[in-house]
Amino acid sequence: MVTHAFFELLKQFFKDPVTNRFPVTNTPHNMHQTLKAVEAGKAQLNPSVPIPPGFRGKIKYDRDACIGCQMCIKVCPSQTIEFIPDDRKVMFYMSRCTFCQMCVDICPKDCIRMTDQFIMANLDKYGDDMIVKDSGPFVAQEKKEAEAMKVEEEAPAPKRKKPRAPSKKAKPSGKKLKAPARKGKASDEKPVRRAPPRKRK
Repeated sequence: MVTHAFFELLKQFFKDPVTNRFPVTNTPHNMHQTLKAVEAGKAQLNPSVPIPPGFRGKIKYDRDACIGCQMCIKVCPSQTIEFIPDDRKVMFYMSRCTFCQMCVDICPKDCIRMTDQFIMANLDKYGDDMIVKDSGPFVAQEKKEAEAMKVEEEAPAPKRKKPRAPSKKAKPSGKKLKAPARKGKASDEKPVRRAPPRKRK
């Protein structure tokens, strides 16, 4: 007897696979050796699915902007953050992180962010790649870019020169006008003589 499950199974033969085969098509014998081969340029990774907005990946930390308030340490549920008393700064152990983003939300200086980096596999959980100490002064850089944008918006637009209106010239009439006689020279025209008035009787 043919059931509904049989038709669903039959449909799968004509559909594209849903699973994204990342990082490689087939499961390698040793994933660490495969990643090393990728870093050396001897192998290629399959492209991953597009990372959605708001993805919680590896933490980045602006050491210069940090004021050492330790608010992030108080809210961290997995003891990922360690305080350095001499420098009054913090460091993050990514092997402990649960990616809850509570440290990002509570930071008063906005110097802790979540990135879209999700590949963090390492044999040593306390290696340099798994500990975040400083990711560069990205807060100061963002402020400079914001100020530059504000200056550009507030700058007055350059004044454009108005085009000159075309001069209104007198339209030529159908009658021909004679040029006026110049002073000091006799005119070519002869003066008209008028007859004397007649006397009445």
